[in-house]
Amino acid sequence: MENREILRVGISIGDINGISPEVIVKTFQDKRMYDRVTPIIYGHVDVIKKTKANLGLTEFQYSTIQDAEDCAKKKFNIINVWSTPIEMKPGELSPEAGHGAYLALKAAVEDLASNKLDVLVTGPINKDLIQSDDFKFPGHTEFLANMANVEDHLMLLVSEDLRVGVVTGHVALKEVSAALSKEKILSKIQILHDSLQRDFGLNHPKIAVLGLNPHAGDNGLLGEEEKEIIIPAIRMAEEKNMYVYGPFGADGFFGSAAYKSFDGVLAMYHDQGLVPFKALAFNTGVNFTAGLPIVRTSPDHGTAYDLAGTGQANPHSMRQAIFAAIDIYEQRRNYKEMTANPLQIRVRTKE
Repeated sequence: MENREILRVGISIGDINGISPEVIVKTFQDKRMYDRVTPIIYGHVDVIKKTKANLGLTEFQYSTIQDAEDCAKKKFNIINVWSTPIEMKPGELSPEAGHGAYLALKAAVEDLASNKLDVLVTGPINKDLIQSDDFKFPGHTEFLANMANVEDHLMLLVSEDLRVGVVTGHVALKEVSAALSKEKILSKIQILHDSLQRDFGLNHPKIAVLGLNPHAGDNGLLGEEEKEIIIPAIRMAEEKNMYVYGPFGADGFFGSAAYKSFDGVLAMYHDQGLVPFKALAFNTGVNFTAGLPIVRTSPDHGTAYDLAGTGQANPHSMRQAIFAAIDIYEQRRNYKEMTANPLQIRVRTKE
């Protein structure tokens, strides 16, 4: 581990009235984290001070910096991203906290785009309170895709060998069927396939596709989407030499542990994928945005207002989000080297 590069990890504070400040501080209470990570927290030092005091961590050290380029290794670095004080009220809904979450995210993304950071980890936000003239997105995923000028992307939940993506993310359930098309499903399959190769080092990934209707439509008895949209998309993916199977009924697929035979799973809508994922991998899961030129992860839990300020929040998912970001960053670099022109590699070696 000592020979590994220490990466600059930007962490946006999220909603300060949720558990994000607590899980961030608890994560870096373990000094072994600094062997791989230089954390740069985008938020405000007052939030960290109050969180430290609430947890009784008298020995927890931190540094306030003006610019990410000034970050110190083996230190917990904080950048103040708002000047007007925002009162911290654990467990309460606050528009001011929502605006602070936006300012933290915006500053972190700008530094990531400027190569001042290697990866980004986002703390949980309240998707309603963060809305403004500057932020009109359903969540982090769509905001980051817009900032990266990427038309298509994939919300991918990751935990050890379980990876679940969704075709339609933050969409009302009544709108899911109309939002599906052969082209859209094929695009998500392609993003998932490419991510499994580039980000997770799987040369020939096997992908399972879930149906939309109960029992994957029962051959049209319970709906036509499988026959008219999903199966044709799978056939198109097969023609592109991808190993894609389905559609599977979601209940039997997860209930029988069939998911263990696949490298990735593509669900049709948010809860179809996230409910079984969180049931199987809560506290170990990570939210990763596949298909972007940058690496962004997040813990798979929300603001958890009911736990805020109690000192009982579990930091494991935040820790896993940081490790996942590092692993994906390093895997992307390895993939780039392996797929580079061999002549270019030889010339670079001679230099």
